[in-house]
Amino acid sequence: MISKEPTLRVGIFDQAKEVRGVFNGRYVLPGNVGLDGEFHAYPDHGAIVLSDAHGKEIFRGKKIECAPASGSTFMLCGVTIGIQFHWERKEDQRFQGSVSLVLRDDGTISSINNVALEQYLESVISSEMSAEAPMELLRAHAITSRSWLVAMLEREGRDVGVPLQGTIRNGGEVIRWYGREDHDIFDVCADDHCQRYQGITKIVSPTAAEAVRSTSGVFLVSGNTICDARFSKACGGLTDTFPSAWEDVEVPYLSSVSDSAIAHEPIRTEDQAARWMFSRPDAYCNTTNGKILRQILPSFDQETTDFFRWRVKYGQEELASLIAAKSGIDFGTILNLVPVLRGPSGRIVKLRIEGTRNTLVVGKELEIRRWLSKSHLYSSAFVVDAVKDASGMPVRFILHGGGWGHGIGLCQIGAAVMASKGRNSEEIVKHYFRGAELVKVY
Repeated sequence: MISKEPTLRVGIFDQAKEVRGVFNGRYVLPGNVGLDGEFHAYPDHGAIVLSDAHGKEIFRGKKIECAPASGSTFMLCGVTIGIQFHWERKEDQRFQGSVSLVLRDDGTISSINNVALEQYLESVISSEMSAEAPMELLRAHAITSRSWLVAMLEREGRDVGVPLQGTIRNGGEVIRWYGREDHDIFDVCADDHCQRYQGITKIVSPTAAEAVRSTSGVFLVSGNTICDARFSKACGGLTDTFPSAWEDVEVPYLSSVSDSAIAHEPIRTEDQAARWMFSRPDAYCNTTNGKILRQILPSFDQETTDFFRWRVKYGQEELASLIAAKSGIDFGTILNLVPVLRGPSGRIVKLRIEGTRNTLVVGKELEIRRWLSKSHLYSSAFVVDAVKDASGMPVRFILHGGGWGHGIGLCQIGAAVMASKGRNSEEIVKHYFRGAELVKVY
């Protein structure tokens, strides 16, 4: 277990053809070369060329470390946020700390922000949540984010299993999940794949800074190990378990819990799943309170209002074309979408796609969401209503779903409602991470 605050390598751009930005103040390059103002980095003959605002070459190398003078910050232009999600867009972002420009073997560039963990968390909490969010929610989120991050770093060097990336098993299944192992030359990315990090693009609110400061070095711990504390936007009433989204490993503190003071039974049958998706059970994340949602959701997340229960419709041709494009497999006419395995929250872990030309089982939850949407479905917790013509052929598929995200660990909207009801940060994290304890590690 760590004993002091680590420094993180956060990937802002990866595999970029060029990087443009601004040094707000003096930055020092190798050889004590100084640069401020606009810069442009691009690959050229096996190296990165870094030029100034006038296009003059300032430095050349395979890796360029740029360290700030006192108080200097930098901006990167056109950073993509919400990658492959329904809110994807680009924005210019500002950062503290140093920046590394690294040439990859394929000739593209990665830009990496090197930043201390607690400073990183101030940005994460401000990026994931609105500045007006309740203090106890921000404290709970700081503890959760800190724990997940360091647990991920400590996984390195341990035999924890290898993710199945594109593996076809038994000739009839495609099972994939996506984790930290997708990143090689940096610790975490800056987008929702890891944790949403936008540097100091948004002013870090005093409450977010205080939430991080007041919990500095505090972690969720289970069995003398820092907890791999996951979180998602809205569980939909029940949280799920680790194997539903990642390795087939049971994690005791990531058990399924009711997002409510009332105990809800886990989903075990398709009849239960249907009743669950067509109901609006008592749950903390079952809220339409505009004030709470404005407090906890950044502006672009507020574009999503139907997160607790939602519905998506596809015509036959639209769905067949979408699945073919996302999977690379021609299923022909889609005959049926059949849940093979669900997690306790109702999220589908394995889905059988039956077509006139192919039949295949796909998993896990994120891969299902990717195959059935141009970006991502809100979640894989859904039941399927196939509308058929007179001949019995499906002409339309309606997905009735619930929740937003993988639903494992802390439910952000549920935690916000708990905080608004007067629950403190320790009560919140211990509700979602059963059996875990809070320990100040440094």
